[in-house]
Amino acid sequence: MKHNDLTGMIIGAAMKVHTHFGQGFPEYVYERALIIELKNLGLVCNQQMEKEITYQNMVIGKRRLDILVEGMVLVELKARKDWFLSSLNQILNYMKIFKIEIGLLFNFSGPSLTYKRFILTQSEESE
Repeated sequence: MKHNDLTGMIIGAAMKVHTHFGQGFPEYVYERALIIELKNLGLVCNQQMEKEITYQNMVIGKRRLDILVEGMVLVELKARKDWFLSSLNQILNYMKIFKIEIGLLFNFSGPSLTYKRFILTQSEESE
């Protein structure tokens, strides 16, 4: 499946979840509902995957992504008003750590679903 087709399916599923719930719920509600929608579409989803962060061969921390779809698209969900700048850095870091080229960042806190698509270039991967 092409990335554009897959991200289109994910965006459509997120819109369906936002239409059903609207704004005001905690992030986990949207995440669990989105997992159901994605699985109903026949997509393979991994939830809350964790990866160690190392420095000089020593583990110094861990990061956990929200959803990985089909092993190709990293999905991060937010449900708060002050989301963009810190979330932008977060998803880009997750994409580098998990070595995932495509990312989608959703915010469910407004009257309309907002989202941004990210593509990690090879130069960004090596930084």
